[in-house]
Amino acid sequence: VVPPSQARKIYQALKEKGVPVALAENIKYTLEQQMVFFARLIGRFNVADDITPVKIDNFDRE
Repeated sequence: VVPPSQARKIYQALKEKGVPVALAENIKYTLEQQMVFFARLIGRFNVADDITPVKIDNFDRE
C-alpha cells in the first residue's frame, strides 16, 4: 500500500516503459470494497450499488 501520489508516479513510470498498467479502476475498486467493508462491519447501512462484497476474515457475522 502506497500513498496516492506514489501510486501515480509508479503508474506513470510503468506506462512510459510500455508495461500494461491501470490506475483508475484499482482506486475505484478499493474505494468500493472499503465502503462494503464498513457497511458490513458497522451494520447500520446498506450499499446502494451492486458491488461484490469483500471477504472479511475473522468476522463472525458472515
